[in-house]
Amino acid sequence: MSVGFLVECGPINGRVLDSMSKQFAIKWLPGPDEHDYPAASSYLNLLYPKKTARAFVKKLKRAAMTEFKSKDIFRASGLPLLGGNNSHVRKDQKRIEAGRKLSPLLLVRDEAHGKVLIADGYHRLCAVYTFDEDAVIPCKII
Repeated sequence: MSVGFLVECGPINGRVLDSMSKQFAIKWLPGPDEHDYPAASSYLNLLYPKKTARAFVKKLKRAAMTEFKSKDIFRASGLPLLGGNNSHVRKDQKRIEAGRKLSPLLLVRDEAHGKVLIADGYHRLCAVYTFDEDAVIPCKII
């Protein structure tokens, strides 16, 4: 698939990206979906004792909304970009293409390792990045 843009950033997962013009507007909900918190808890319970994970989720619920560029979240997390061959990423890409709103990300600073943990929203982040690596992503971070 070839799409004509002013400045091509190269193909990623078969999609040509451009930071100056966007093929699809990425829309966001005003806050995380309620089911994002149990998902974050499930992930954090793998990394921390249950009590610590529960405290993180409680803090995430109270945290203010903020925003970061998708490329910066990736750099801070150290995680690889999942492509459109991942079913969850593809589902979120289709949501973007349909103009549906995505839920903001839930992030936890892991100061001991100098990283940011994506407690919830990794697949959404990957989907957004395939459209625009400079996209500003709403999130909560503690």
